[in-house]
Amino acid sequence: MTPLLIAQSRIDSPLGPLTLAATAQGLALVWFDAQAHRTPTVDAPEQPDHPLLQQAAREFSAYWADARSAFAVPLAPQGTPFQQAVWQVLRGIAPGTLLSYGEVARRIGKPAAVRAVGAAIGRNPLSIIVPCHRVVGSNGALTGYAGGLPRKQALLQHEGAAA
Repeated sequence: MTPLLIAQSRIDSPLGPLTLAATAQGLALVWFDAQAHRTPTVDAPEQPDHPLLQQAAREFSAYWADARSAFAVPLAPQGTPFQQAVWQVLRGIAPGTLLSYGEVARRIGKPAAVRAVGAAIGRNPLSIIVPCHRVVGSNGALTGYAGGLPRKQALLQHEGAAA
């Protein structure tokens, strides 16, 4: 059963507007407009003054000012146990650091599951906070990003990653 989204808001970012949505447990969605794999609408009332959404907005402001700023807002991403395992590995990738899809697969103990890892990364519901933009091809190439490769490149540049 998917938890009920209780509030949403939109914030501006240097890379375009972001939609944020929360459940009672934490932030569940962070999406760019026209991002792949996003639903066209979020079924939650607009409530930019919701404490979780305000915290997320403050933390995004800090991130845009300094990419080393950590996100501490409680998270509640919805996904399969496999997706959750992948997203947990992504949360451990520091700003300015890159991992390959193969390395993510190895870190979840499924080294042959590179394609499945890529699919799980593509379904990440928490853009930037769960930093799927820090995952690159085995040769270091920028491959795939639901928010678009120009955004991935801009995020990595903001974080000082050599990609």
